Amino acid sequence: MADKHHYFFAVKLPNDVKSFLHNWIEQNREKFPFKRWVHEEDYHITLAFLGFAEEEMKIKSIQSVSSAISDIGPFSLTLSNIGTFGSPKSPRIFWAGVNESQILNNLQKQVYQQCIEVGFQLDKKPFRPHITLARKWEGEQPFDINSLIPILSEDGKEVSFEVNEVVLYETHLDKSPKYKEYAVFSLK
Repeated sequence: MADKHHYFFAVKLPNDVKSFLHNWIEQNREKFPFKRWVHEEDYHITLAFLGFAEEEMKIKSIQSVSSAISDIGPFSLTLSNIGTFGSPKSPRIFWAGVNESQILNNLQKQVYQQCIEVGFQLDKKPFRPHITLARKWEGEQPFDINSLIPILSEDGKEVSFEVNEVVLYETHLDKSPKYKEYAVFSLK
């Protein structure tokens, strides 16, 4: 029996932003004792999580998403703050956020809608764009919400980057990095 991989559409981050986040984590890791840190190659912003996908539905979603986002060009995002999902005292997800972006919201709506129309059952939670950095708090003390700070460069400036690609990733839980590019969509 073949492996049943999961798939998701996501904004691909430029390599320099992945490196910046990785370096920021290395400098701040001791303040945030989480159990599992995400490999820097796996940083992304999820647009639609498909789960397992039959080949025919994958192909349809690729065609549909490609067509739907063909008029969206490259756009800029700026890293903002860090945050958590889950219990305030023992969070399950530690993430980096981005400043509000109408273009990103529109892109996510387009991708999400195309996946629904193809027949995927998607999470109905509101879109909260984020880059997962770590999972599962394991600090000896409860997590302190006051420890959340903006992500800034060493000279105190905001970090902005250009979004040029959307990717359909395939998940390989037994590997590191876990996510393999299955289909790439250039924004132009």
